[in-house]
Amino acid sequence: MEQPSTRTPRGKARRVPPVPRPAAPAGQGAGAGARRPRGGPAVAPLRGRLGRLPAPRLTGLGGGLLTTLWMLGAGWLDSLGSGSPAFYGICFLLAGTVCALWVRPADLVTAPVAAPIAFAVGAVPLVSAAGAAGAGGGAGSRVMGLVTLLSLNAGWLYAGTLLTALVALLRRIALVRRRRRARLRRLQRPSRPPRSPRCSPAERARSRR
Repeated sequence: MEQPSTRTPRGKARRVPPVPRPAAPAGQGAGAGARRPRGGPAVAPLRGRLGRLPAPRLTGLGGGLLTTLWMLGAGWLDSLGSGSPAFYGICFLLAGTVCALWVRPADLVTAPVAAPIAFAVGAVPLVSAAGAAGAGGGAGSRVMGLVTLLSLNAGWLYAGTLLTALVALLRRIALVRRRRRARLRRLQRPSRPPRSPRCSPAERARSRR
């Protein structure tokens, strides 16, 4: 009596049941994105808004020229009006802050130096207007008027210069900290292990042959 053969034919392979995949943990998977609250991504973070501001690209000379032109315009506008020292002083505070924010990191030292020079140059229209009103058009009288104006507005001059130096110093400290963090990240980054020659493209090509 013949016994049935237990061998499987070569053409047919045994079907192995698929291994069930483990369930994804809570908060992950395809439906995790739909479960996120809609109100979170709609609110833009503060860093994103600050990143839209123009990057500091002015050189030291460019920052000095910008501050000087700003103060010349402020002095000219003030000379057309009542000649208020408060208006000229507030414009000087704004000009020094903008110069310290927009100058390049390599030229941060030039911002506090250019601020008092721009203050003195911008006061020339005020002195000219005062000389024209007093009928004193001599060069000596204009120089004395400029010195008198600077001495009377010394508080605004010192406040604007100190504010410009403070903004430049804070930017310098932030730049140093950023570089230090980047250096620490490079040191803490793990080095890649050497790749096996079996995984190289040349070894794969040889095995295919």
